[in-house]
Amino acid sequence: MSCKIDFQPSADLLKERIVLVTGAGDGIGRAAALSYALHGATVILLGRTISKLEKVYDEIEEAGGPQPAIFPLNFEGATLKDFHDMAETLHKEFGRLDGILHNAGLLGRITPFEQYNPELWGQVMQVNINGPIWMTQALLPLLQASEDASVIFTSSGVGRKGRAFWGAYSVSKFATEGFMEVLADEVGSQDNLRVNTLNPGATRTQMRRSAYPGEDAATLRTPEEIMPTYLWLMGPDSRGINGQKWDAQPPRG
Repeated sequence: MSCKIDFQPSADLLKERIVLVTGAGDGIGRAAALSYALHGATVILLGRTISKLEKVYDEIEEAGGPQPAIFPLNFEGATLKDFHDMAETLHKEFGRLDGILHNAGLLGRITPFEQYNPELWGQVMQVNINGPIWMTQALLPLLQASEDASVIFTSSGVGRKGRAFWGAYSVSKFATEGFMEVLADEVGSQDNLRVNTLNPGATRTQMRRSAYPGEDAATLRTPEEIMPTYLWLMGPDSRGINGQKWDAQPPRG
């Protein structure tokens, strides 16, 4: 699908909405958390590094956004009990969820498959697909309690067309696209819940630097520059848009 890079959000686009952002400590997750908060959302910051989450928390407060919440979690070691405990905590604190941005991700290694380490493969699949799947299952009742909830799964160009050497990362993103389609088809009759994927594209992040160490980062869009599509998909303007694959920026020429 085309991107919404020209979307002009109103200042109160996400007013009174409760949005969970995973991988909120830096990169795209940090930019999304700040952007959602500055448009009125109460943001739940989820990540594995508390110091990074605290920094984003402070940035949101200094910018005048609604008081956020911090939920430390490392998908690598998370269990089903962790996800259900999370759901119970969020239910007691907020009563519902109006959105989830599944942004946390692990690159693994760019290497020929014949050399791929099976343990690393398992870690990438756990962080990129297994964890988000079971977290979403645990949080579905909170999403269904919302009048208008949006779930965004982060995809990738290598999750829509396989590419040599991308191994577990590519496979995890194909799985993400497939799971989105399954869940979207299941909730398709529910007017208050939509599920889509979003490919951020080539963006100036640490993960991008790891994948393309020789690339000139100055040629890439910053996380802040790709936020319009993130805002559009999370906000009320995309209500009824379900089961679709979106891009956060136009393809590079």
